[in-house]
Parts: sequence; structure tokens; C-alpha cells
Amino acid sequence: MIRSMTAFARKDARGGWGTLTCEIRTVNHRYLEPSFRLPEAFRELENRFREELRKGLKRGKVDVSMRLQSAENEVQGFEINDEIANAVNEAANHINRMLDNPAHISALDILRWPGVMSVPEHDYSAAQTAAAELFAETVAELVSVREREGERLRPLFEDRLATISNLVVEVRARMPELLAAQEQTLRDRFEKAKVELDPERVAQEMVMLAQKSDVAEELDRLDAHVSEVRETLQGDQAIGRRLDFLMQELNREANTLSSKSFDAAVTRAAVDLKVLIEQMREQVQNLE
Repeated sequence: MIRSMTAFARKDARGGWGTLTCEIRTVNHRYLEPSFRLPEAFRELENRFREELRKGLKRGKVDVSMRLQSAENEVQGFEINDEIANAVNEAANHINRMLDNPAHISALDILRWPGVMSVPEHDYSAAQTAAAELFAETVAELVSVREREGERLRPLFEDRLATISNLVVEVRARMPELLAAQEQTLRDRFEKAKVELDPERVAQEMVMLAQKSDVAEELDRLDAHVSEVRETLQGDQAIGRRLDFLMQELNREANTLSSKSFDAAVTRAAVDLKVLIEQMREQVQNLE
């Protein structure tokens, strides 16, 4: 399965506690790197969310955002500690009686004093349960999106791999003809130089030429790497790193083929190979 690392998923849930929204965005990255923006009430769920991500994702920079909008009929109240408020007020009045220009103390001044006003604890257990379920659903949707985006690239890989195989076939078919032409060129040079054609000398020169021009191993390895890429594309695990390695191997063989080339057609084929490999490599960078 081909999975892209660039994807987005969003899910919503509603209940008596209000409305929950979960959004997950991912982009390419060498490793799995998650970051979370969660309501304070859900902070204790972060480790659980991390484990959930590891089950579904192997690589990518992951941004998780979750928001909780409380129900409209839910009014957040406050608790006032009358004893502390009275103590603050009496202390302020006591000090004011000692001053020539006493300052007026307002109700807001008293409310700001630590311990006078507090927010009652809210039971978020139901919302936390819903948040865990919503997060799992969003991750599942994200994985599905990554798979769909990745599978859209399959025709691109298959087309490039088929073209590479065809180029290898063409170069391999031309090699006997090219070597024969090289041998004739060598003989023509000897004759032009009025050098007596020594069969043994010609044979030695041809062996040296064949060694320098032998690209059979490179062509065989190109075929082998193409087969490995095709097999890897059929796998169910994360394939991005292996494909990246195979792109490097393909490019190495294409470069060697180019360096050994003694014919314009073979040189063009090597250049075409490198272009095709680079097109695949660019896409591989975004695969999980």
C-alpha cells in the first residue's frame, strides 16, 4: 500500500457537554513527530493519543488540534469565599483609617485577591471519553486519506518503471552492434596508420575496449532494482525509506552507464533514465 505523508482529516462530535472538533494535519518528515494543541481538560489524554498515532502512522510531522465548545445551556458559575472577602475588606478599611488620603477599594479589587473567587471543578469525564473516541476516528480517517493520496501515485511509478525497463531492453539490444562498430573503427585506424594488423594486438585492444564498454552488469542491476521497486510497491508496510534507497541505487547504475557510454544513443538513454529516476525520487520523498 502506498501512503502519502501529506494529508488532512477533521471530525466533529456533539453531546450534552457541547461540541468537539478534532483536526489532524501531516506533512513529510524522516520520523514520526507529533505535536498537540489540546484543551486543558484533555491534557491527561496526550500520552494515549501519542500511542494511538504510533499504531496508525510510521512517519510524518503531525499537528493535532482539538477544540471543545461548551453547550450553550451550560453556565459557568463562580464560588465566592465570604470569609476571605470580609477579611480583605476589613483589613483594607483598617489601613484606610490610618491614612490621610485613603484609597477606595472596589468589589473587583477584593475579587482579585487570591482565594476570594474560584471556579468550581467541572466533571469532564464524559467529554474525555468522547474525545478519545473522536481522536481514534480522526486518525482512521487520516490513514484512509493518506492511502488514497498515495495510491494516486501508483500509475506514475508504474509508467516510469515500464519506461526504464524498455530503455534497458533497447540499450542491451544495441550493445552487440555498437561493439562491432567499435571493432571496425579500431581496424580502420590501424589501416589508416599503415600499421600491420596483428591479430593478437587487435584481440588485446578489443578486450580492453570491451572491458571499458561492458555495461551488462549495470543493465542487469537496473532490471533487478526495477523488480525490487515493483515488489516494494505491493507491500503493506511503510515503504518510503526503502524506495528512497532503491532510487539511489537506480541513479548509481544510470550514472555508471553514462560514464561507460561510447555512443550518443546510449548517452541519451542514460540521461533519460536519470530524469525518470529523479521524477520518482521526488514523489518518494512524500511517501510514508
